Amino acid sequence: MTALLLLAGLSLGQPNAAPFGLRVIDEQTGRGVPLVEVRSVHERRWVTDSAGWAAITEPELMGRHAFFHLSSHGYEYPKDGFGNRGLAVDVTPGGRVTVKIKRINVAERLYRITGAGIYADSVQLGERVPIAQPLLNGGVLGQDSCVPAVYRGRIYWFWGDTNRVGYPLGNFNTTGAVSDLPGQGGLSPELGVNLTYFGDGKGFVKGMCPIEGPGGPVWLESVVALPDAQGRERLFCCWSKVDANMAPKTQGIGMWNDERNVFEPVTRWEPKIDWHPFGQPYVRDGFCYFGAPWPVLRCRATAEAIVKLDSYEAYLPAADGYAWRPAAKPITQEREAELIKNGTLRADQARFQVRDVDGGKPVSIHTGTVRYNAYLKQWVMIGVQNYGGPSFLGEVWYATAPEATGPWTTARKVLTHDKYSFYNPRQDEFLDGDGGRYVYFEGTYATTFSRQGEATPRYDYNQMMYRLDLAAIPR
Repeated sequence: MTALLLLAGLSLGQPNAAPFGLRVIDEQTGRGVPLVEVRSVHERRWVTDSAGWAAITEPELMGRHAFFHLSSHGYEYPKDGFGNRGLAVDVTPGGRVTVKIKRINVAERLYRITGAGIYADSVQLGERVPIAQPLLNGGVLGQDSCVPAVYRGRIYWFWGDTNRVGYPLGNFNTTGAVSDLPGQGGLSPELGVNLTYFGDGKGFVKGMCPIEGPGGPVWLESVVALPDAQGRERLFCCWSKVDANMAPKTQGIGMWNDERNVFEPVTRWEPKIDWHPFGQPYVRDGFCYFGAPWPVLRCRATAEAIVKLDSYEAYLPAADGYAWRPAAKPITQEREAELIKNGTLRADQARFQVRDVDGGKPVSIHTGTVRYNAYLKQWVMIGVQNYGGPSFLGEVWYATAPEATGPWTTARKVLTHDKYSFYNPRQDEFLDGDGGRYVYFEGTYATTFSRQGEATPRYDYNQMMYRLDLAAIPR
């Protein structure tokens, strides 16, 4: 009798029923919204995948009219009479429901670029997905900040420390992948990115910059393609081998070996040098500019110049405002503010003092990029705020200026997070759409610096892609 009752209970619970799909879409665009938390009354939680789907399989909810709370960074569902933001739906095996959510962010969340289960719920529900590896690619679970560059007609992507499936410690020697450009075999940037990782032959990724000698992880920045004396395009990076305190122990320039698919060091220096490549570079008018975000260091845009530190110039205050000076430490936004405060620099000579366009408060930018935008015919800055709120390092700002070196005066917040970081944001200018009207940018979504615990499953420590429609932003 006990066995019969147990079998009857299993039947009633429908453990093998087809999943129910709840999809959350942006009410403005109709696109699925990733990273929406869907929570039941009894605290069962789902997080929508990159198509906005949550696959619900819980047997106790099947055949029930169930309430789900909805919440997401920079998105909002209206409150009911008791203050709950959510709705009740009929949960049925194989059923579907679509829910619209209001976007508060100016920027639109598109998809996750890296990590596992990017379209896990879509696959579980039998929905079509745009990328070739929707569940697990290269054995990668999570990746730190991205430094991509277009090299010989393809996009080369490089990330920092990388998590694996088999053990809590993964690759600490930089990870790399390639993808095709949109319109040249690659996906439209509004759909996603098909990454092909450089593998180790054992189901995981290999290190991109093997550096011998003392120290630990090897981190890359300032990846850029430049011509050599014969006009042949070469790919360079600035590498740092760090110690146990994550401080650079030794640094240098690396050049890509096309046969081995790794960066090889071509020069190195002690980390006491005040000027060397940093941030996310760009090439314009014969120079290669470096900054994070402000372009305050440059060298000639050649393979020969980038490896010679005495060829670099820093953008520094001068008698008539600012000028390029050889072999000097670049200025920062904070240092410029100090010079204004002590009277060394006049306020009207400032180049990098941005303020909130709505409230006038100063905005301290931590990192980001500056890129020329053909649609606006101006330069665009995307950067994350220092000491922001509600997240310490998750508030992203947008600004424009007539020149890359400014003056940068006002900024508008375009992305917010609830006590969650989105650090090292980067404009992927090679993805710009409709003549620059659509700007695509990514960043690292992580608990680091802004939250203790409560990491978002699958999403934490990965790269998220956003899009700005510049036509919708007041000028």
